[in-house]
Amino acid sequence: MSEYINVTDTFGCDVFNDSVMQERLPKKVYKELKRTIEEGADLTMEIADVVAHEMKEWAIEKGATHYTHWFQPLTGVTAEKHDAFITAPMENGKVLMSFSGKELIKGEPDASSFPSGGLRATFEARGYTTWDCTSPAFVRHDEGGCTLCIPTAFCSYTGEALDQKTPLLRSMQAINVQAVRLLRLLGNTTSKKVIPSVGAEQEYFLIDREKWQQRKDLIYTGRTLFGAMPPKGQEMDDHYFGTIRQRIARYMKEVNEECWKLGVTAKTQHNEVAPAQHELAPIYAPVNMAADQNQLMMRILKRVAHRHGMYCLLHEKPFAGLNGSGKHNNWSLTTDDGINLLDPGKHPHENVQFLLVLTCILKAVDEHADLLRESAANVGNDERLGGQEAPPAIISVFLGEQLEDVLEQLINTGTATHSIKGEILDTGVKTLPDFRKDATDRNRTSPFAFTGNKFEFRMVGSKDSISECNVVLNTIAAEVFRDTCDRLEKADDVMAEVQNIIKEYATQHQRIVFNGNGYSKEWEEEAKRRGLPNLSSMVEAIPALTTEKAVRLFESFGVFTRAELESRAEIQYEIYAKEINIEARVMIDMATKQIIPAVIRYTTVLANSINTVKAAGDIDVSVQMELLKKTSDYLHQTNVAMSKLKELVGQIQTQEEGQKRACFCREQVVPVMKALRRPVDELEMLVDKEMWPMPSYGDLVFEV
Repeated sequence: MSEYINVTDTFGCDVFNDSVMQERLPKKVYKELKRTIEEGADLTMEIADVVAHEMKEWAIEKGATHYTHWFQPLTGVTAEKHDAFITAPMENGKVLMSFSGKELIKGEPDASSFPSGGLRATFEARGYTTWDCTSPAFVRHDEGGCTLCIPTAFCSYTGEALDQKTPLLRSMQAINVQAVRLLRLLGNTTSKKVIPSVGAEQEYFLIDREKWQQRKDLIYTGRTLFGAMPPKGQEMDDHYFGTIRQRIARYMKEVNEECWKLGVTAKTQHNEVAPAQHELAPIYAPVNMAADQNQLMMRILKRVAHRHGMYCLLHEKPFAGLNGSGKHNNWSLTTDDGINLLDPGKHPHENVQFLLVLTCILKAVDEHADLLRESAANVGNDERLGGQEAPPAIISVFLGEQLEDVLEQLINTGTATHSIKGEILDTGVKTLPDFRKDATDRNRTSPFAFTGNKFEFRMVGSKDSISECNVVLNTIAAEVFRDTCDRLEKADDVMAEVQNIIKEYATQHQRIVFNGNGYSKEWEEEAKRRGLPNLSSMVEAIPALTTEKAVRLFESFGVFTRAELESRAEIQYEIYAKEINIEARVMIDMATKQIIPAVIRYTTVLANSINTVKAAGDIDVSVQMELLKKTSDYLHQTNVAMSKLKELVGQIQTQEEGQKRACFCREQVVPVMKALRRPVDELEMLVDKEMWPMPSYGDLVFEV
């Protein structure tokens, strides 16, 4: 990599973005494509052919030999099938390079081998990928050469969504229609479109690749299934925002350069709380582009780590006892002419549009807290949420003192007459400049926090797609906007009804607002008193997808059908059972082949040492005896737990598929996995380090 790059010249150089289209496409074609992107107008095959040809020519100039429809099936990762641009050889033995509008618009991967939750049988193989022209194509450079990647949606032969993107695009349509409708009723006649925008902060761990290769649990599951805490963890808080080490700095520099070339606006980077943990945050983008770019970012983080002799861990909880990793989803609603509907302005109490949108969102989150919780549910997040380091599993909304005060005025008197102002910050140092601080503090314990002009949903797991949570956010907001518009359209005095609605929503959904410590036991008890759901595990959260309330919500906007929701629930149960099964088998494998043999060798050496010392004379061997007894006791506990785990793993496949199998894993297998871990972690603290068969936590997080 070069020592210096000009970011303005490099940014987006591998993206078929608006400036490239404007430069290369005929004016008429460019205009028609922009109509499709901005207004959803139909795209003719004639236009598609021209776009495809210019896209191919541009990609070939970049070195591309193949193209792929790049899509996001329900596997948790992206998928792609590569086709070369070459066509059949001509008579002279040469080949032509071609790419048609049909090839651009439509692809046909096998749909039977991707998760479908019963929507597709093995013999029903046909599925389609469809070009998402609102997210730009890009050229990816890697060891396989250069490939033109075309962002696409993925559906079955019968039209059901089999991916993350299709419902996301549907939800964007839904909230756009209802939000514009609401703006018209409030007197806005100029804004034509409302776009959900997202900035997704990405947390990750970096460890040495050679050490990663020595841990079967990291290789197969992405997290450590065994591991004792080192003498020092994160308690000194010295890693957080600390000086970035040179090896990591070189890595981050290359990550930034790779992101910028693909148009990903990587902006903020820093050390996170736990040792070896870091964060990268982009600037906002329309949510479907943000979802695509986050997938690209995760791929870049992993690929660049490999080049630097490291491994990037995106699991939510790779190390017990250390902070896990999330993906903070900063969500806002912005019009095509630049109005942020979640910007309170200088005087929030006077901003009727903002207060109406705000209280609509409070109502949406309160009524569908279970769905929002489910949207962040995965196996890794079960280890993270509610662990005094991440948002609790209870959904609540943080508004801050200023907005909470405004809502209290509305609830108590029906009108708000003032807003709390930020005071001058007094540092006590005369040479430091004075400035006005924000009117409200921040709250990192809240799962859904208002942070100035956006909501930050902090629950999303670090390896998850952000699509799922934004599908929920867009759709639940669209529902309340729709119901609000229905009322306003019937009102004789629209603005008087707006005031009534703001007060009503603020009053009826006050229970969801909580500005205190979300980590505390007291909040858990208070939330229960308020009637807020506490879904502590993925298995408990999944049923939210298929309630009658959820089906009505999603079907009313065409985001999901009942069949699609039921299929996704089945996929979630299946994923949970499979991941727990893999983790349990890895634990058994490690305990059988590595840990127990190592402990036996150690106890043998210890026992021989005791006999040798005893033979040397009347010498006290009580310390050695005590150590041998402790080690042997923990070894026995390990063997008992491992035997029990083997028995349970053998029963997993005998359970009925779906919810019952997932519940069996959660209720029966997981507790025994924890029971196996406890004595092994104790043994790690007793056995000679030279004899322990794998790198320790200290080796992994402090020696990067």
